[in-house]
Amino acid sequence: MTLNPYSGPWTFREAAHLLRRTTFGPNYTMMQTSVNAGLSQTVESLLASEPIPPPPIHYRYEDDPGAPLGETWVNSNEPSPNLPGLNNARKRSMAAWMMGIMLNGRLSIRSKMLLFWHEHLPVNALQAGQLGFKYCDTLLKNVLGNAQTLIEEITIDPAMLLFLNGHQNSVQSPNENYARELLELFTIGRGFEIGPGDYTTYTEQDVRAIARILTGWRVNVTDDAVLTGRFWPILHDQDSKQLSHRFDNIVIQDEGEEEYKTVIDIIFQKSDTAKHLCRQLHIWFVSPEITEEIEENIITPLAQVLMDNNYEVRPALETLLSSEYFFTDSHIGCTISHPIDFLLKVSNTFDFDPFDNIIERYAYWDLLNQLTVSQEMVLLQVSSVAGWKAFYQGPLYDKVWMNSISLNVREAVTDRLSAGVQLGDIDFKLDFIGFIAQFGDIFDPNVLIDECVNMLFAHPISSNQHDFLKNELIPGLPDMSWTMEYSEYLADPTNPDRIEGLNNRLTSLFSTMLKMPEFYLT
Repeated sequence: MTLNPYSGPWTFREAAHLLRRTTFGPNYTMMQTSVNAGLSQTVESLLASEPIPPPPIHYRYEDDPGAPLGETWVNSNEPSPNLPGLNNARKRSMAAWMMGIMLNGRLSIRSKMLLFWHEHLPVNALQAGQLGFKYCDTLLKNVLGNAQTLIEEITIDPAMLLFLNGHQNSVQSPNENYARELLELFTIGRGFEIGPGDYTTYTEQDVRAIARILTGWRVNVTDDAVLTGRFWPILHDQDSKQLSHRFDNIVIQDEGEEEYKTVIDIIFQKSDTAKHLCRQLHIWFVSPEITEEIEENIITPLAQVLMDNNYEVRPALETLLSSEYFFTDSHIGCTISHPIDFLLKVSNTFDFDPFDNIIERYAYWDLLNQLTVSQEMVLLQVSSVAGWKAFYQGPLYDKVWMNSISLNVREAVTDRLSAGVQLGDIDFKLDFIGFIAQFGDIFDPNVLIDECVNMLFAHPISSNQHDFLKNELIPGLPDMSWTMEYSEYLADPTNPDRIEGLNNRLTSLFSTMLKMPEFYLT
């Protein structure tokens, strides 16, 4: 169990494992491309830089004088910011835009890393769409870049200043909220309490000192409606601040608006900071279980890679994703897909995109967002400053996603998309005929089911499960019945009766597969 480069077989199974962990629902083309390219080239493609997508637009609100339907509102300085429904429309547009970025990630880890940082550096209760956009823009620009730079920028990000009360932090009344989370959750992590206010990695003295260091920052709106953090010297504590023995008793003199960078740099010089960040990467991309052996053999050397590269995230991810440890059998299909991963997996795996224009796509992205509410994983509404429970709360971790409510929601979603659903004036369903056409020679129903299992499940199924699925496809009929029906369809692919008959069989098969426990694993 080491971070040595993986040198085992590179087959569909290994490629699928890598892509399921790093993207939201790889499709058949992506998997085959990865198999043909090999591990090294696939990892390089996953970690390649991606252009920042166009900003969010209005897709359902027509009364914004600064941004008509179909145009972006992010820099709109409208004359009446209190128009009825305007703020809610922008917030929904923002969340839909974020869902769309993740839905269309394809062969890139950026979408997973965007959600990773959103969970690790969460915000909630945003009062304006511009706050969400500025926050997401900060994450996107740093998603595979320098972790220290990202922490510096998020510290004075308007959304974070409001969420954790940084905008109320002043020399007259220091607010310790952000300082505490900066240490406990965002950077060095809280160790064991070994004395009053001493947690092995920092102390309460450090929380108080850093709160004073961060005084003076407020949210500012520029003339062109851009939200920024702005430093007010009169609100800043200009006296010296001394950190505890955990940070070598360093004394920080007044450095004005650059002072926050100084203390963040001090925090990032500690190996515990690198280890804490690497544990989070392990939870997201490998498993939430971190034993003493994993801590010693995986987390510590991975943290050293992170520190050796001055906290550039890309080299650490490349090391982890290319390692023999990552491809250990026990890591394949060992975690339950979280709600967003589940929704996007259904959509992306089947290459679902029946929409003719961007307005329709936004409406679909918004629908996906609404489906996350009952499953308690809503974008821009992270349930706790510590993130979603599945990523930090043992011993259940990812198992918290499965309960009587969430299971019913998942089954309802796949049933609706399998049978067909209406969104506005659009009727749509998953294209099962197009999906199986990718597999090639599938005249044998046993081959068809094997191909579908490889695509949808991380693990093989039993012979009894195989027979059960075949009975869903051709109930009580001989294998030749499928061969004949599929051959007749291929000979006359526009015949509505042939299409309907084939669709009915495939709908029965896939609606069952998408509700099997194996589909919920990744």
